[in-house]
Amino acid sequence: MKPHRIRMAHSLIMNYGLYKKLEIYRAKPASKYEMTQFHTDEYVDFLQRVTPDNMDGFVKEQGRYNVGDDCPVFDGLFEFCGISAGGSMEGAARLNRGKCDVAVNWAGGLHHAKKSEASGFCYINDIVLGILELLRFHPRVLYIDIDVHHGDGVEEAFYSTDRVMTVSFHKYGEYFPGTGELRDIGVGAGKNYSVNFPLRDGIDDKSYKGIFEPTIGWVMEYYKPTAVVLQCGGDSLSGDRLGCFNLSMRGHANCVNFVKSFGLPTLILGGGGYTMRNVARTWAFETGQLVGVEMGSDLPFTDYYEYYSPDFELDVKPSNMDNANSPEYLEKIKNQVLENLKRTTQHAPSVQMQDVPREPLGMHNSGPDGEAETFEEQEDRLDDEEADAESGKDRRYTQRLWDKKIERDDEMDESDDEELAEANGVKKQPGAQRRRGIMDYNNPHAPADRSGANTPVDDAQSLNGDAQQEDEAMQLDGQPQPTSAPAEEVVAQETSKSRSPLAQAEPA
Repeated sequence: MKPHRIRMAHSLIMNYGLYKKLEIYRAKPASKYEMTQFHTDEYVDFLQRVTPDNMDGFVKEQGRYNVGDDCPVFDGLFEFCGISAGGSMEGAARLNRGKCDVAVNWAGGLHHAKKSEASGFCYINDIVLGILELLRFHPRVLYIDIDVHHGDGVEEAFYSTDRVMTVSFHKYGEYFPGTGELRDIGVGAGKNYSVNFPLRDGIDDKSYKGIFEPTIGWVMEYYKPTAVVLQCGGDSLSGDRLGCFNLSMRGHANCVNFVKSFGLPTLILGGGGYTMRNVARTWAFETGQLVGVEMGSDLPFTDYYEYYSPDFELDVKPSNMDNANSPEYLEKIKNQVLENLKRTTQHAPSVQMQDVPREPLGMHNSGPDGEAETFEEQEDRLDDEEADAESGKDRRYTQRLWDKKIERDDEMDESDDEELAEANGVKKQPGAQRRRGIMDYNNPHAPADRSGANTPVDDAQSLNGDAQQEDEAMQLDGQPQPTSAPAEEVVAQETSKSRSPLAQAEPA
């Protein structure tokens, strides 16, 4: 998985104008201390110290922590982990504080990382860190995984507790990571709180909807979660280079809409996905669904426009591959899942009564002079416009500054709107003649891949004058080898001024 796909999704979100319905927040990278809320000190310290230049001195540690093959060492590794984890933790912290009802971090969703081991190109498990943050305020958190691979790292982290229920829909068999059997239901206090729905190749929209909606409906009925985390891995889409499912863009997005319909505080995360243009299309479309915007089928002109050839449409269509999941097989699995859920306690599990913490992990707990702040002092500081204006880009926005970035009817004249759009990376859209020229453009350096779409693979000049490169190397389920940390890692949040039906629910 390459950060490039996150840039592509971000570019579509901007150029479709969805940023007007969102709060775009650049989260502070997770610190070493925050990462050790789940991972071991030794493992995090190793990730911080190892580089391509000194990795020969860490041969023993690389073997111990499974770093080297599927999870290679690259420049900026620790910084990248901090960006991914920081986005998920900040999103969870803002859900806890009632700053939003839905938080999105498409750079997150790295569900294979273990407590002291990298796996499937995942180094730090941002999902577990985000759930731990939610558990500071919520008695029960539901985790749903629609990646084609089993969410083994998250399941393992909460396998013996009833405060988190994990539900994973995945390919099972001779397929990475080889876990997620139907009979894996948890142990101890967590028995029956791990739900696995093993699937075969080629499942389509109709079949997936027929198992997803009833299963999640039962989980909501029996478990009664107070917050939800949804991992939206794009490798379950049709035509994915490493996937084997046959979901369309709308079939994938149906899962997001269904979870949204329950009106719970929800953290939306990315995940796998190895056909970049399809992942970017789907995540942009799902962002539009979250804010209630109907997006046109014709893609807007972006820095990555030529990646979407030859159709230049906002769509991922299913193929004609066979569906190996018979109705009888799916019904059998569904009935067994229901029986397991019925074995949970008659009442939703709870926790010992205690004070809800005033201070989320993602918030500062000291004032400018270093002394501890009271809750009231902290709220005053967060609403201080001048203090926020003086802070760097990695500091949070105040509510007052948030309000300034919300578009209201007739508030801006045309020049103001254009200036704001340009600041958010929105490209000027070409006219019809120019667009026809772009669509007829034949890049000699872009050989067709398996799905027939052209993608630039060398330093040839792209349409916007920038050099684009496509690395043909493929990894299992994690992040690529960036030369620098991606610039568009963000947490996008719904505002109180422009909310979907989900956002209208009172925060827990």
